[in-house]
Amino acid sequence: MSFRGGRGAPRGGFGGRGGGRGGFQQRDMGPPAQVLEMGKFLHACEGEMVCESINPKVPQFNAQMFLENKTSIGKIDEVLGPINQVYFTIKPSEGIQATSFKEGDKFYIGSEKLLPMERFLPKPKAPPGQKPKRAGRGGPVRGGARGGGRGGFGG
Repeated sequence: MSFRGGRGAPRGGFGGRGGGRGGFQQRDMGPPAQVLEMGKFLHACEGEMVCESINPKVPQFNAQMFLENKTSIGKIDEVLGPINQVYFTIKPSEGIQATSFKEGDKFYIGSEKLLPMERFLPKPKAPPGQKPKRAGRGGPVRGGARGGGRGGFGG
């Protein structure tokens, strides 16, 4: 038995580990049942639309954006600005020109594509006097072989 060249698949492939997985396919689900006012158009910049949020929640990245009549106009590309004044950019869909909108035009988003602001705020501190429980240390498991447990010879 020869140990030259290591182990794994001899030619190409995935090295004998699990194989490749297909990518997550995000299909266009069409317009949502309910759309909420998300923001208003400020200006076009490098082919994208820069908008100011008028919704207390934060939009998800890559969320579809719509006009009031549920016509898809593009996807959220960036979310920027401070917590109390959120801005976002929309990458327009094929055939939509960022320059075709005028300042103040409103854009809408599906209600399931909004995140609560609390997710972006720091967690509240525990009341004084209560110590948080410490998690166990990641030391060796008692009774187990040190550094072993991966098969092969001599643990």
